[in-house]
Amino acid sequence: MSHSPGELLPVPMSSPDLTEAERQAVAEVMATPRLSMGPRVEAFERAVADYVGSKHAVAVNSGTAGLHLCVRAAGVVDADLVLTTPFSFVASANVILYERATPVFVDVDPQTGNLDPALVEQSVSDLVAGRTAGWLPRRGAERPGPLRAMIPVDVFGQPADYDRLLPLAAAHGLRTILDACESLGAGYRQRPAGTMGDAGVYAFYPNKQVTTAEGGLVVTDNDDWAEMVRALRNQGRAPGDTWLDHTYLGYNYRLNELNAALGVAQMGRLEALLAARQQVADWYGQRLAGVVGVQPPVVADTTSRTSWFVYVVQLAPEHDRRQVMAELDRAGVPTRPYFRPIHLQPYFVERFGYQPGDFPVAEDLGRRRLALPFSGVMTEAQVDRVVQALVAALGG
Repeated sequence: MSHSPGELLPVPMSSPDLTEAERQAVAEVMATPRLSMGPRVEAFERAVADYVGSKHAVAVNSGTAGLHLCVRAAGVVDADLVLTTPFSFVASANVILYERATPVFVDVDPQTGNLDPALVEQSVSDLVAGRTAGWLPRRGAERPGPLRAMIPVDVFGQPADYDRLLPLAAAHGLRTILDACESLGAGYRQRPAGTMGDAGVYAFYPNKQVTTAEGGLVVTDNDDWAEMVRALRNQGRAPGDTWLDHTYLGYNYRLNELNAALGVAQMGRLEALLAARQQVADWYGQRLAGVVGVQPPVVADTTSRTSWFVYVVQLAPEHDRRQVMAELDRAGVPTRPYFRPIHLQPYFVERFGYQPGDFPVAEDLGRRRLALPFSGVMTEAQVDRVVQALVAALGG
């Protein structure tokens, strides 16, 4: 596609930060006979485990795969209840359905978009006591099992309020799977995101802080969970099994050497990658301060370090987000509505009978949150252009 002289090129929604180090790492694997799991996968696992301080790290082919294997390791079975958020990428609830369990949604904090601890406390207290009214969906959970686990999500790279959620789970014997797929490098009161539950999961899609193109990773200090996840990712092969022995019903959730080599190179640059994203977030924050009709992201007091995954602003109620997006698109600036609440996805409505109004805070955020172009390779000039277009779209 050609562009006329002086025409402004579109600003990418996101771009991976790749250098010659990554290209060389992948090229070296291409020159070897080993493309499936091997030394690069092991090196990638060590790099992440060392960085976050976990005993075990198990690489898989996506964050979704990692979450699913943790649900299996947690012993979640048919009809069990698993508490989680409706304001997330849909995978965090899908993995519960994979094991024929029931997601129990709890509404979120209006500032961070993470689970509201007070509502979680109320829901756990009620469900453990058998008071299911108001917490279970209208249909699809007529014979509920016990409340088995909790999956908090670190929305947009900011950790959930672990010190309020995890003791509550421990007091009632709930397994905790931390969806840190958007928060590698983030800190919660000086502790690494994803490391404080039974297990945590990171993801490495191209728009993430670290990318392996496709990939995920489970971290845990639990020896049994680590052994189970390692077996299940590799067609159910337990320690001691040969290539054609399968102790468990497993999956092909392996990460390959090419993806892992890319991840090793990226982990070697992690602090620089996070710093670059912080700089872009700072540019946005400086330029959006005082702009009427838009609220920049709010960082909680408990967040000692934000790991910027995306940059999501909130429009004032008087603005029509679709109209704002259309104006930005005409200016060559792409945007995304983040998130459509999970309970209003068509198959959740069909299966469980959810309706608008069930989780009002998540739904309000879903109507008003808007992701702006964001990556660690954005220039200050590109940020200026996005903000100027946004101000114009808001009628400024």
